[in-house]
Amino acid sequence: MSELAAGLNVLAERYSTVPARLLVSLLTFAGFALLSWGANRLRRYGGDEFRGAITDLVASLVVAIGLLAATAIVVGVWGQAWTVAFAFERANVDVTTLGRILLTVGLLAGTFVFVRFVHHLMQDFLSGHDAVSEHQLEVTYRITQVVVYILAGLVVLGFWRVDLSGLLIGAGVLGIVLGMAAQETLASIFAGFVLMFSRPFEIGDWVRIGEDETTGSEGIVSDITIISTRIQTVDGEYAIIPNDEVSKRTVINYSRKGRLRLRVSVGVDYGTDLDRAQTTIHETIRGLEEIIRVPTPQVVVTEFGDSAIVLEVRFWIDKPSSRRRWRAKQAVIKAITDAFDREGIKIPYPQRELSGRAETGGFRIADERRATEPAPQADGNGRADGRRDASRERSDGEAGGSRPADRRSEEER
Repeated sequence: MSELAAGLNVLAERYSTVPARLLVSLLTFAGFALLSWGANRLRRYGGDEFRGAITDLVASLVVAIGLLAATAIVVGVWGQAWTVAFAFERANVDVTTLGRILLTVGLLAGTFVFVRFVHHLMQDFLSGHDAVSEHQLEVTYRITQVVVYILAGLVVLGFWRVDLSGLLIGAGVLGIVLGMAAQETLASIFAGFVLMFSRPFEIGDWVRIGEDETTGSEGIVSDITIISTRIQTVDGEYAIIPNDEVSKRTVINYSRKGRLRLRVSVGVDYGTDLDRAQTTIHETIRGLEEIIRVPTPQVVVTEFGDSAIVLEVRFWIDKPSSRRRWRAKQAVIKAITDAFDREGIKIPYPQRELSGRAETGGFRIADERRATEPAPQADGNGRADGRRDASRERSDGEAGGSRPADRRSEEER
């Protein structure tokens, strides 16, 4: 350490003035920046995957060595080599420790380059196969990356002669505690691995999780993580579902082949020619730009409704999204409405027919019933019954007829 410090201090004796030292420091930083720029340019001209990994390794080594050399030159020019050496001695950093530090840094840098090399190899050998999706490739790379870094960390601990027995025991106890406290999270993680490799759906697919339309979640899969699955619903909202819930429920993938089937129901009058209505719908929606031609649209008769015969129009769209879905349904509905108006095909309103039993006389209008009521019969004095007289007297009184006092006054006169 002292010999290295003495060699660096020669620079301070050679460049004794402050302007000279500033100039050397600036030139050193400029040289390191130029070296870094060259290393980045070297990475761009890697060529294939293997050469790219090699160029990454060489560029990283060049940058690391350049940084170490630039630091040593700056320390030596400003005469701080003995200070750095004294600091290392006070920290009990000898040549062996310094070697371990350099070896640790080199191992970590090599691990980083090795992980990138493995990534390039995985992309080269697995990206072209249909059995492995991009998402599965990314998950496999992340798992490999974690495993390689853990192994590198264990090797580094071995360099520094750290006893791993206590660490392993503590990790085992910690694993048991975490397993008991985070059962649902671990279940979601394991379910996430199952979903990623079983591939019931991928990012961009239109799915519905759950058979019930009211309680299930339907939309486009926007993200799949280890713990949860994110779905963008028709309303533009995001539903985050834990992977263990996804694995327990039924998954319906509507766009497995990159297209989505939509359905629109329309009712026609019972007196309508169904063949003519189906032909009209076929000819109308066949040329719409919002739907695809293959598979061809279908029009089927589904049921007898309360006031109409229901026809179901089935058609497909590609690259499904919420916007394309609503635009296609809107275009189909408007086209069918205009075509039925031109052809005179009636779409009936909801209506209901009421009938009465023949033995009860059916239904009669209230005004007719009052007109056919029998007239009240008169008594022996030629007057109607008392109830009719009472009602007439009440009506006379209400209409302002003579009161009893007025009648007596007339008799007296």
